[in-house]
Amino acid sequence: MKMHKTDPQGEHERGPTHGEEVVEMLLQPHEKDLGEFSVRRLLPSAKRTMVGPWIFFDHMGPADFPPGKGVKVRPHPHINLATVTYLFEGEILHRDSLGSLQPIVPGDINLMVAGRGIVHSERERPEITATAHRLQGLQLWLALPEADEEIEPAFHHYPGADIPARTIDGVPVRVLMGAAYGATSPVKTFAETLYVEAHLKTGQRLALPEAPERALYVASGGLRLGRMTLPEHSMAILSPALGVAVEAATDSRIALIGGEALGERFIDWNFVSSRKERIEQAKADWCTGRFPLVPGDEEEFIPLPD
Repeated sequence: MKMHKTDPQGEHERGPTHGEEVVEMLLQPHEKDLGEFSVRRLLPSAKRTMVGPWIFFDHMGPADFPPGKGVKVRPHPHINLATVTYLFEGEILHRDSLGSLQPIVPGDINLMVAGRGIVHSERERPEITATAHRLQGLQLWLALPEADEEIEPAFHHYPGADIPARTIDGVPVRVLMGAAYGATSPVKTFAETLYVEAHLKTGQRLALPEAPERALYVASGGLRLGRMTLPEHSMAILSPALGVAVEAATDSRIALIGGEALGERFIDWNFVSSRKERIEQAKADWCTGRFPLVPGDEEEFIPLPD
């Protein structure tokens, strides 16, 4: 990913409305092949680079693997951000340079805080790759506030049972990060952050929580928002308007992200920072082997792209 500057509040990031004042723009995914599987990338996009603190949004899969195949994401570095992994199906084995070794399964939240620098890999346990299996989920990055960009790296795992769940007008909702619907997630945040998941049956309606900036992703199904239709795999950038509610045109799974704007950021490959020179330093450090190794996964790594 070529380095570019992000400014979530800049006028160039605001697009025309699409028939409804509440939808500032509608993003369509960019398909990206990662080798063993592909992802649908919504953020960053040419039209919009950030929503609140969220600077990266990938929908992984669904990917079906035959026996002997699976996810093999080699060790790679991050700085000045936090990764958030949430699976719909399958399992990923997380390793990092702190010595963390953690399988993540559907419903769990993995929060990896890169801070001044971390290296991690994402693979699968032999028990998983031994049989045919499927992987699907969302992987997001949070930009850290400038005061927290260079904090010590950390890893936090939250089992699915610890994530608050509510039923709102018959709709099952999980508050993955932040506070909504009278529930507060235990997942650590560094700025005002919102991440909510919901499953709607055809015809059900759901009022959306408020946030300074927010976006609604249709992971499956389709929604109606006023006279607009939000198709599967689209992301609607929403205004801060009050009283926004969506209706399911068909059975749907949705994710709402949002929070406070953090100001401009630079992004290049796996590096995010408020300072371009910090990214150049991280690139040089990776090329010269100054990042730490991942215990148990020391033999391979992803080179810096040309």
